[in-house]
Amino acid sequence: MDTSALFDFSPLVQELDKILLGFWATIRLTLTSAVIALVLGTILVAMRVAPTPVLRWAGAAYVNVVRNTPLTLVLILCALGLSDTMQLTFSGDPTTNYFWWAVAGLAAYTATFVCEALRSGINTVSMGQAEAARAIGLTFTQTLRLVVLPQAFRTVISPLGSILIALAKNTTIVIVASYLDAAAQMKQMFDDYGGTIPIFLGFAFGYMVLTLPTGFLFGWLAKRMAVAR
Repeated sequence: MDTSALFDFSPLVQELDKILLGFWATIRLTLTSAVIALVLGTILVAMRVAPTPVLRWAGAAYVNVVRNTPLTLVLILCALGLSDTMQLTFSGDPTTNYFWWAVAGLAAYTATFVCEALRSGINTVSMGQAEAARAIGLTFTQTLRLVVLPQAFRTVISPLGSILIALAKNTTIVIVASYLDAAAQMKQMFDDYGGTIPIFLGFAFGYMVLTLPTGFLFGWLAKRMAVAR
């Protein structure tokens, strides 16, 4: 058995342009999904702490169902169920369509973790502050927006960073949603070249370049923005 191919790094050099395009697709997917998940997660946490029982029930039901469903199934539902079977499309271009369905699945799934992180942050805010805000005439929405959520976000910066890193790594399975990112390019190179160790190390390094600076950045922000107690 010829083992030289197992340690041949030349495929990484030959396919560098495709690898960079794959990681660019991963970055776009991660950032777009993160923004939507942050917005959706904030809406969900507002529902979970709302004074209206129906909103609380709906928010809790969504979080508990989606969070305990494998992400693979969520992405398959988006790509095969909603897009291919029900013909619900974002664009006539397949690449664009599957990109947005991958974003939809990742954001819908990640938003549940954003919601729970923010809810833990809300629990750290003194009840007296919310009561004082209501006493001066602020509505529930105003109290949440002006008093509670700003402090909650500052409290959970570090957990939100961990969620973002997990999201970046979760993009590796969007191939089930028919969208090709860095992980899909890695699989294609396995099929084309067969030398698994150098290719694995190259892509692992690429993901480290994406995730390690993110962890350091959010760690620094968490210390800088910490709420004084």
